[in-house]
Amino acid sequence: MSENVNQAEKQEMVHLTINNIPIEVPKGTKIMQAAREIGIDIPHLCYHEDQRIKAHCRLCSVEVTGRRRLLAACSTEVWEGMEVHTDTPIVRDTQVAILQLMLANHHKDCLSCPRNQNCDLQRLCSRFNIMESHLPSVVKEEPRIVTNPAIVRDPSKCIRCGRCIRACKDVQGIAALTYAHRSSDITVTTAYDKPMERTDCVLCGQCSLVCPTGAIVEKDDTDAVLDALQDPKKHVIVQVAPSVRVALGDAFGMEPGEIVTGQMVTALKLLGFDKVFDTNFGADLTIMEEASEFLHRLEHGGTFPMITSCSPGWVNFLEKNFGDFTAHLSSAKSPMSMFGAIAKTYYPEKTGIPVEDIVTVSIMPCTAKKFEAARPEMGREGRQDVDIVLTTRELIKLIKYVGLTFQNLPESDFDSPLGYGTGAGAIFGASGGVMEAALRTVYEKYTGQTLERLDFQSVRGFEGIKEAEVDLGSRKAKVAIAHTLKNARILMEQIQRNESPYDFIEIMACPGGCIGGGGQPIGTTNAIRKKRMAALYEIDRNLPIRKSHENPDIITLYKEFLGEPLSEKAHELLHTHYHKVEKEYTF
Repeated sequence: MSENVNQAEKQEMVHLTINNIPIEVPKGTKIMQAAREIGIDIPHLCYHEDQRIKAHCRLCSVEVTGRRRLLAACSTEVWEGMEVHTDTPIVRDTQVAILQLMLANHHKDCLSCPRNQNCDLQRLCSRFNIMESHLPSVVKEEPRIVTNPAIVRDPSKCIRCGRCIRACKDVQGIAALTYAHRSSDITVTTAYDKPMERTDCVLCGQCSLVCPTGAIVEKDDTDAVLDALQDPKKHVIVQVAPSVRVALGDAFGMEPGEIVTGQMVTALKLLGFDKVFDTNFGADLTIMEEASEFLHRLEHGGTFPMITSCSPGWVNFLEKNFGDFTAHLSSAKSPMSMFGAIAKTYYPEKTGIPVEDIVTVSIMPCTAKKFEAARPEMGREGRQDVDIVLTTRELIKLIKYVGLTFQNLPESDFDSPLGYGTGAGAIFGASGGVMEAALRTVYEKYTGQTLERLDFQSVRGFEGIKEAEVDLGSRKAKVAIAHTLKNARILMEQIQRNESPYDFIEIMACPGGCIGGGGQPIGTTNAIRKKRMAALYEIDRNLPIRKSHENPDIITLYKEFLGEPLSEKAHELLHTHYHKVEKEYTF
């Protein structure tokens, strides 16, 4: 009975007017949400549609008939007969005053800011025709904090909105960022002002994805790529992660989730890369090794549950928080790092190009990939397998720098021999995709039978933790999938208590997986993540080969170079080890 009452209450509608326009919305709707229904964008900074309400900045203040004070549109629920006004003199004066106060405490070096022309504060100042601050500057001269390969902090650009704090604490469950001090001295910082990498931070970059200004950004390596491209002695190759091709178009006015693979390849070739390869190839290679490792543990004994290790933010999290459980991680490197190892061994052997002349560049949706590439385990003989990692946002900068009209570019194909990827490789970018790709190969290798239905629907979707049971004939395998580190902690605490029922676990650090990575275009929301996820499954559905072990280029690689999965050479190049972090990394 109570459920029926609650359901009826959810459907109760409220009638109000906003700027004299009548509107009907469900009870519980906030003023800001109601205004959007009729095309009114109430200005805001601390508000983010995927975060709980903060009501810090008060920029969304509106006038409501009968109320003496302005109300925050982000946090105030509508009521029957409410009359809202979003553009009265007192509302506008309040909003302008708030922006003026923010500008007085904000470095105004917009032209040299990484977020120039893509900054919420800059956009709002333009909207309100604020050309300069009329208040004296109270900006504290604080240097940019560059202490790791992935994330840069600029305290002088912080507007104390709290978005980064909420992303770190509520989404990732880490709380590496917090408020310090009080009143006008309040700042957003780390515990004891330590560098991010010396805190619980895993460099996932979710803070940079929600920051409205340039206070937290990725470390920019575009100049290093341009220098390499302009060096005639260097052979510069690039690999591109699957989730980049369904996010890149966002920055060029295309629909969220639009598949732009062909235009992306053309853009990279026009930028001057000698070869453009597909990280999906590396993903297929990862499945060959990871699936073989799982089968080896099943047949010969090993640590269970085995957990995927292709998400660097997740690996950092485990090393820092559950360092005694690194044996659960698959020893298989990530697709990016496997590709890098092959690019510095098999590729020069195949092409005759000296390895010292090859520069490997990776385009990734992830800031933590910069950290992964710098790890000493990801190289040999004093040479890193991946020389430079760019985020999707950095690739956008390069495309704009060269002046390409991206949406009008013709389509091109990836180059050979490292450019072919299957549908299994494509879905690596979505939460559940690594598990599904692995299960396609595990099932056929273990049972010797052809898998009739390749779609494992139970491991798909945006639910925080998913589980499934797969019948392998002589036994059943129970698997789990988690995205965000808050959910990863739940599964790890099960293992810690020796209560985990699973054989195989996939964990991705970012919401939705790589499609929601910390290096994706600014403006990424959960709604957009879901569209990108659907696009990756569309790519998978439309490819002629959807199983990693049927990739002809992978078959050739093993035949000509690696021998077989888990061979001595495969272990040397494609596997690694992880360890409990008890000392600081220095770069």
